[in-house]
Amino acid sequence: MTDRPVRCSDAEREQTTKVLNNAAGEGRLSLAEVEERVTTVYSAQYRHELDAVVADLPAPAARASWQPLLLLAGHQLVTEFGSAPARRKLAVGMLLMIAVAMMVFLAAHGFADGGHHFEHH
Repeated sequence: MTDRPVRCSDAEREQTTKVLNNAAGEGRLSLAEVEERVTTVYSAQYRHELDAVVADLPAPAARASWQPLLLLAGHQLVTEFGSAPARRKLAVGMLLMIAVAMMVFLAAHGFADGGHHFEHH
């Protein structure tokens, strides 16, 4: 009697994807490796295929991390931005430059006055 492969569920695919995202956030995988492995995860039919995708990674840590989420959000932004029309790229680029300039100005202003806020009566 042989063991028959067990089909994997969508929840198991999502859990495996989380492991990959965490590994990317820890610097264990590049974005290209994550993308390749996630493609394999979503085409997998059986649990042993999911296990093989993460076999070279350590067991997931107990605490959650926000870094993988930011890393993937940045990757998604770059991917979506790359396929945008030129006018939209220009508009978004200008808005980002203005936002960064404002943050730099506000940070510099905060450092210049030592973070003190003066009230004028």
